[in-house]
Amino acid sequence: MVPAVNPPTTSNHVAVIGAGAAGLVAARELRREGHSVVVFERGNHIGGVWAYTPNVEPDPLSIDPTRPVIHSSLYSSLRTIIPQECMGFTDFPFSTRLENGSRDPRRHPGHSEVLAYLRDFVREFKIEEMIRFETEVVRVEQAGENPKKWRVKSRNFGDISDEIYDAVVVCNGHYTEPRHALIPGNKINHSFSIGLGIDTWPGKQIHSHNYRVPEQVKDQVVVVIGSSVSGVDISRDIANVTKEVHISSRSTKPETYEKLPGYDNLWLHSNIETVREDGSVVFKNGKTVYADTIMHCTGYKYYFPFLDTKGEVTVEDNRVGPLYKHVFPPALSPGLSFIGLPWQNMKLQTLDVNELIGQCFGYLLVIPFPMFELQSKWVAAVLAGRVSLPSQEEMEDTKMFYLKLEASCIPKRYTHLMAELDSQFVYNNWLADQCDYPRIEKWREQMFYKVFKRIQSQASTYKDDWDDDHLIAEAYEDFVKFPSNYPSSLIEREYTS
Repeated sequence: MVPAVNPPTTSNHVAVIGAGAAGLVAARELRREGHSVVVFERGNHIGGVWAYTPNVEPDPLSIDPTRPVIHSSLYSSLRTIIPQECMGFTDFPFSTRLENGSRDPRRHPGHSEVLAYLRDFVREFKIEEMIRFETEVVRVEQAGENPKKWRVKSRNFGDISDEIYDAVVVCNGHYTEPRHALIPGNKINHSFSIGLGIDTWPGKQIHSHNYRVPEQVKDQVVVVIGSSVSGVDISRDIANVTKEVHISSRSTKPETYEKLPGYDNLWLHSNIETVREDGSVVFKNGKTVYADTIMHCTGYKYYFPFLDTKGEVTVEDNRVGPLYKHVFPPALSPGLSFIGLPWQNMKLQTLDVNELIGQCFGYLLVIPFPMFELQSKWVAAVLAGRVSLPSQEEMEDTKMFYLKLEASCIPKRYTHLMAELDSQFVYNNWLADQCDYPRIEKWREQMFYKVFKRIQSQASTYKDDWDDDHLIAEAYEDFVKFPSNYPSSLIEREYTS
């Protein structure tokens, strides 16, 4: 089904960078507003980070700037934290096809089901015809002859294209360029030689970006730095094949040393104090471990190597700014916009070890697809002239927000953080109001809160044991309102595990 296009007010020629979930829904919303769209995708498929590959980068820490870059950071066993009903776009239900045995019917499906959902979305709305695959954007800048337009240079198998667009929407994701922990006694070797990367510690270091299967560390002693989603999830994934796993968490007290429930070989520590040439890792709790591998589960950087704004937009300590509502740079709006920057962090409210794992899993617990959709609707409507932005001076009040963060001693890297549990819904509903679009459904909010509570109370079983069947029923009552690709599953779906 091709959606009806809104009567155009101003039609623009728009470049969308990236064919992941954000880029796909941006393309749909832009075309709905009457814009012509070209989506640039450097890979040969859609899905962005959701397109799993067993391949990893030759540099296990992903430090070498000349390395072949692998876009996806998925590991083989990854399942969604958010239930699929809650996760999908607002008018395209995320519901599995039960008649197809190759699809994953679980409420928290594996990554392949998310990719299948995105492929269904592309097919339903005929998005692929807008995508240029295997085309890497190498430079985006204002057109010299007309600064209100944008020059986009791209490369396809060595051929360089140089084109002018009315606007550029950046949707290249932020789970590809790793951040690393700074470990006392451990110096990164900037010779970037394959297989090297450290001067003083003799073991192997890897970033979670390059982790795929537990067999990579079989029979090893592994130190995992980071207690966020990837850190805890990967620690559990490898605990069944390793000798020992030691999680280093900066969110714990210095004296923390606890064996985590459910495992005989999984321990939680505080920060690393130092590493030594004899292969030992010393924690601030005084414990010493002789490890084979240190795995950095330390997150990612916002990274736009192709973008040249003459300093109007910068990335400093992972703050992309200045941006009005995390989307428009005031001095360059509406011609340049960003989709998908905000994230959510659930603070560790307790240090009780039985609750800590659940709290760790709450980190980065955000519902991304509806947010991408609403941001895209806003951008598309603004470019069409159907919705107006405040004046540049009013949008630059964003700088006052930055000053407040600084006064509160909040690091710049938390600028795009949706700090409170409900803040993503406040933000999403603000976006919906701008576009005169329905606010986020109550069942979706309640389902989010329910899963967060389950994560805290039953961290090891929450993906397969739930008590919100009434919310699932409400979701499916909403789903039947939309023409979708899932008629049989809407009828046949069972609400229990």
